[in-house]
Amino acid sequence: MASQNAELDISDNGPTVDRRERLQTTIDSLIKLRQDVVVSYCKLSGVSSFDKRDIENHSVNAKQLRNFCQIMVDYTAMGHFEVYQRIIEGKERRVAVKQTSDEVYPAIAETTDFLVDFNDKYDAFEGSDDDIEMLSKDLSRLGQIIAIRGELEDQILDALRQKK
Repeated sequence: MASQNAELDISDNGPTVDRRERLQTTIDSLIKLRQDVVVSYCKLSGVSSFDKRDIENHSVNAKQLRNFCQIMVDYTAMGHFEVYQRIIEGKERRVAVKQTSDEVYPAIAETTDFLVDFNDKYDAFEGSDDDIEMLSKDLSRLGQIIAIRGELEDQILDALRQKK
């Protein structure tokens, strides 16, 4: 019974430390997934390095695109369910997080819509000439969306890291 009370007593810093550690672990995992998305995006787009971007011969296959989409969906879901859900539900009490979220979350939600739409659009990708042409155009916009989302997301993650 005493250990149960200690867990519930927020004055002993234990639950606060555990919550902060969990939050930092979640943030680290989200950033790692974002990095995986960027690396997979570069491979999908045919960019292995800046120096070789103009001389590489590149093609996209369905399996590679599905793998990319799965990583992108995992990243998007983690952001939504592990980071933004508390904000969306109005449970976040920290002023800095609420203010930052009010400013940037609507744009993050728009990027989420784009990422989900991209995944749905290319779910049945077969690699036909028409598919490749459409994908080429969409990949350019997707790269911009991923970059914008990362910048917006970093603002919220920085606010979440603050101790106040």
